[in-house]
Amino acid sequence: MRPAALLLAFLLAACTAAGSGPYPPVPAPIPEAMPLPPVAGQPLIWQPGHWDWTGASYGWTAGQYVPLAGHGRLWMREQWSQTPGGWQWQPAHWVEG
Repeated sequence: MRPAALLLAFLLAACTAAGSGPYPPVPAPIPEAMPLPPVAGQPLIWQPGHWDWTGASYGWTAGQYVPLAGHGRLWMREQWSQTPGGWQWQPAHWVEG
């Protein structure tokens, strides 16, 4: 029975080390059909749907068209990143690109 307990402890440690820290991994994006853009007086850009961390679980935010002005052209998906202070949630966002 002792070898089985050691194996279980090893497997749990490996899963923790391979994961994204103390939080569950971000789910895969939900496939969405991108509709035609609405008629607008300003240029629009499609902002893909993404997961947001609520503090206890993930919540899906559906994709939408947003004004191009004030946004970068590169969409960065959400992720957990390890910082010197611990794990930090990085929400999906636009960056210059």
